[in-house]
Amino acid sequence: MLVAGVLLVLAGFVGFFLLSGQEWYVRGAALAVGVVAGIAVGLLSAPGKSFIAFAKDSYKEVRNVVWPTRKEATQTTLVVFAFVLIMAIFLWLSDKSIEWVIFSAILGWK
Repeated sequence: MLVAGVLLVLAGFVGFFLLSGQEWYVRGAALAVGVVAGIAVGLLSAPGKSFIAFAKDSYKEVRNVVWPTRKEATQTTLVVFAFVLIMAIFLWLSDKSIEWVIFSAILGWK
């Protein structure tokens, strides 16, 4: 049944291009009918039904999420920015130290 849904969507696209001599609304209607019919058939198939069940369960889980307050979100953002700044400084110091060791101490370049 899923294959039939895909074929209906493709038929809508083919109809859109085969009706190139017709008005835009006729072509659009052919495309819309094909896509809607294909999606409807696809959702009525076994994988479509399991997708709908998954979407419903996902929506229930999202409703159970405890979202942070504005204060918590701000504090977390500041902690992340501070960590990124500290890591940037650490990596810059590491890079410059390795550069000094290789070019000045080992190779003797200035």
